[in-house]
Amino acid sequence: MLDQQKDAIQNLIVRALAALDVADVVPQLEKPKDPTHGDVACTVAMQLARRLKQNPRAIAETLVAEMKADEAFAALLETVEIAGPGFINFRVAQNARAVIVSQVLQEGEKFGRSNEFAGKSVLLEYVSANPTGPLHLGHARQGALGDVLANLLDSQGWKVSREFYYNDAGVQIGNLAMSIQVRCRQLQGESLELPENAYHGEYIVSIARDFLDKKPVIPHGGEPIESTGDYGDTDLIRRYSVAYLRNEQDDDLSALGVRFDNFFLESSLYTTGAVQKTVQAIIDAGYTYEADNALWLRTTAFEDLGNGLRDDKDRVMKKSDGTYTYFVPDVAYHLNKFSRGYTKAVNIQGTDHHGTIARVRAGLQAASKTLGVTIPKTFPEYILHKMLSVVKGGEVVKMSKRSGNYVTLRDLVDWAGRDAARFFLVSRKADAEFVFDVDLAKKNSDENPVYYLQYAHARICSVFANALEQGYEIPNREALATMDLSPLNSKAAEALIGAVAEYPNTLRLAARDHAPHILCYYLKDLAAAFHAFYNAERVLVDDAVERNARLALLAAARQVLANGLALLGISAPERMARRDDEADAQ
Repeated sequence: MLDQQKDAIQNLIVRALAALDVADVVPQLEKPKDPTHGDVACTVAMQLARRLKQNPRAIAETLVAEMKADEAFAALLETVEIAGPGFINFRVAQNARAVIVSQVLQEGEKFGRSNEFAGKSVLLEYVSANPTGPLHLGHARQGALGDVLANLLDSQGWKVSREFYYNDAGVQIGNLAMSIQVRCRQLQGESLELPENAYHGEYIVSIARDFLDKKPVIPHGGEPIESTGDYGDTDLIRRYSVAYLRNEQDDDLSALGVRFDNFFLESSLYTTGAVQKTVQAIIDAGYTYEADNALWLRTTAFEDLGNGLRDDKDRVMKKSDGTYTYFVPDVAYHLNKFSRGYTKAVNIQGTDHHGTIARVRAGLQAASKTLGVTIPKTFPEYILHKMLSVVKGGEVVKMSKRSGNYVTLRDLVDWAGRDAARFFLVSRKADAEFVFDVDLAKKNSDENPVYYLQYAHARICSVFANALEQGYEIPNREALATMDLSPLNSKAAEALIGAVAEYPNTLRLAARDHAPHILCYYLKDLAAAFHAFYNAERVLVDDAVERNARLALLAAARQVLANGLALLGISAPERMARRDDEADAQ
C-alpha cells in the first residue's frame, strides 16, 4: 500500500474520531497477519475503550459509520469491517490499489527511493582487514553487508561514505615481513622451518618469489614499489608485501562487487600524532591511572555507553613495554571520523569485536571532556556478524591452498559466482550463523533463491518477447502507465499489486534497522506473488484492455524486481535457462 493511501486512511479515521470528541489521538495502522482480513487494520477503538468508558466494538461501529458517510470513503476504500473485540479492517478500493502500478511505471528506477534523510551523512566502515593475507569468509560477509547497507541508506537520502581501515601498523606487519624473508631464504636453497608466528599459505611463497624476481608492485592509484631482491632489507620487504596484499585484497573485493570511497591507514594515526594526542586528552580528562607499570583507562566510570552498555572492568591503554593496546588507535580513529563531520558512523565487524564497543566508546567519551565536543553515547554504532561455514559437494570446506588454513573470499566467489555470493551473504540477519551451500547456490531450480528471483525477472521479459513474436502491439512504459487497470481485479492480481506496493516501506525498514536481509525476504515474496499470478492468469489474451492491464502489472513487478536486485548488487537477466520441470505456456 502506498504511503499516501495510508495517510488518507489515517485522515479518514481522524475525521471520524471528531464525532467522539477525540482530537489528540494519531491512529496507527498495521498490516494484518492474515491478508484475507484486509490491507490494513487499526486498534484505535480498543485503545479508547477505557478513556471513553464504552465497549470497543461500540466505538468501532460509530467510527465505521462516520467513515462510510465521509465523501472520501468511496474513492479510497472498498470495505471497512469490524472484527474480534474491536479491530477495524480496511480494504483499499481496486482503482485506488491499482494506482501503484502507474506510479512504478512513471518513476522507474526511482520508485521506492526517498529523500527523508537528505542532507545527512553517514560513514560505513567494513572489511578493514589486516594487509597480511587473503580475505576470509568473515571479510566476505562484511563486504556484502556493508555494500548493500550503503545502497539501502543511499536509497533513503543519506549521503554515504564507504571506508576501509587498513591495520598496517603493529606486530602482525612485522610477522608478515619475517614470513616472506624466511620463504625467500628457502627459495634460495636454505633449509629453514617457518616459525610458529609466521604466516602460511601459497600466497607467502608467491610474494617471496616475485620479490626475488624483482617484479615491481604497482599499488592501485599509487607509485610502483621496486624490488631489489635483497631480502635482508626488512623495510623494503614490509612495504612491498603490504602493497602486494592490498592489491590482492582490492581485486578480491572487486570480484565480489564491493567498493570503497576512502582507505584510511592506521599508521597515519601514529605519524600525525593522533594517537598520542588522544591519550593525552583522556589523561587530561582524569579518566586514567597507573598500576602494574601500565596506564589504565577507567572505563567503569561510565555507567551508560549507549543502550545501557557498560564495561565490567578497567582496561589497559599503554602496556609496561610502552606500546599501546589495540583499542587505543581505534579511539583516535573514531575521533578522526567525528572531526570529519560524521555524527553517525556504523562499523560492521565480527562478533569477536564485541568487547571493543565499550572500550572505544568509553575512550571517546573521556577524550570529549577535554576536547570540548559532544559525542553521542552510541557513536559509533556496530553491526556484529557471526561467521558462516561453507559446504561443497556435501562436505564442509575448511581451508584452501591459497590461504593455508581457511576458505577465502575469492574461493567463495569462484565457486558460487558473484550474484549468489552476495545474496547468500546478506540473506540472513547479521547475528545469525548459517551454512553457505555452494551446490545450492549453483542450482537452476526454485530451491536456489537467487535463481528464483532472477528467473522471475527473466520470465516477465519472456512474456513481452513472446507478445512481440505473436504480433501484439506493446505500449511503451509511459503508455502502460496510463492504461485502464480495472481488469486487475482477481485475487492473484491484487496479491501481486499488494506485494509491489510494499517495496518503499521495505526499503525504509531495511535501512532503518540496518538489515539487508529484509530486502531479500521481500523480493522472494514478490517473486512468489508474480509466479502465482503468472500461473493463475494468461497474460497474452485477445482482449487488448485486459492484455495491456496485465502487461502493465508485469512491467511494474519487473521494475521493482530490478530495483531491488540492483540494491543487492545482483544482476537482473532478461534471459535464463528454464527450470528442468517447466513448460512455458504464456
